[in-house]
Amino acid sequence: KVVTLAKSKKFRDNHGKVLLEGHRLIKDALGAGAVPQTLFFSTVGHLKLLPEAEIKRASLVKVKFEDIKTWSDLVTPQGLLGIFSKPDPAKMSYPQRASSLPLLLICDNIRDPGNLGTILRSAAGAGCQKVLLTKGCVDPWEPKVLRAGMGAHFRVPIMASLDWESVPTHLPAGIQVCVADNNDPNTPAENTALPRGAGSAPASPKAPLKSSPKAAPEHEDEEGAAGIPELAAQHYYEDWARAPVAVVIGGETHGLSAAALRLAASTGGKRLIIPVVPGVDSLNSAVAAGIVLFEGKRQLLWRHKQEDDRQELP
Repeated sequence: KVVTLAKSKKFRDNHGKVLLEGHRLIKDALGAGAVPQTLFFSTVGHLKLLPEAEIKRASLVKVKFEDIKTWSDLVTPQGLLGIFSKPDPAKMSYPQRASSLPLLLICDNIRDPGNLGTILRSAAGAGCQKVLLTKGCVDPWEPKVLRAGMGAHFRVPIMASLDWESVPTHLPAGIQVCVADNNDPNTPAENTALPRGAGSAPASPKAPLKSSPKAAPEHEDEEGAAGIPELAAQHYYEDWARAPVAVVIGGETHGLSAAALRLAASTGGKRLIIPVVPGVDSLNSAVAAGIVLFEGKRQLLWRHKQEDDRQELP
């Protein structure tokens, strides 16, 4: 009953528990300091793959493999499930934190579980300092997000369900916020209805562009009517990653919210366009996140190397 309930967001929120499945995910969780409450296993051999000192803190329950197959969301269940206290980013010890970059990710209306999990995986791989999820994003602890994330939840801090008003309090001072967006009024009319998760080639990437109110969800129409700020647009491979920097990725249904555009404008941020060949739909939001984040990583590392080289000069 607990395993079934733990798959619902309401249960996770009310009881502060999450369900993790499989050796790798549970081992990553334990390594980052997540607190196990109950571990269900089909054979003792499954427990031997986990750190002994950590699993002693949990209740260990041996069950039939057929039961785990019934509870599992995996095509090939591994015979190991765990109920954990919902991780608190402030209390976790992320192994990659020492090598993280001054690069942050803000997710805006990412509602597809597979996309969010893949985005989190890319953020962890690129060495992001943290990931902020605004209200409207899918719950990061949903089983499908966890599967797609491949352990990213325990490699990068994730702050979820944030109001836009509280987002700046989670950002470093002096940060510049850029947005990945293809809602470009300078593109031909046939391209303007494309999803806004990524980018399409602008007619004039250097020109200041005014984002259309269509970039905002319906519930923000009134905010859009008040005037959405102008943001200069440029190709993603041009110079933009000046530490610290954050990138906003919008969902493919509603795209970027007016609040995201206002935050970017208030920091002097830009719109980052990923050019695609004419006639091709815009990129999936998870793919766009990977491209932009790893380009941001490249630029930050290059800038860091340049600074080191200057310091070494006599």
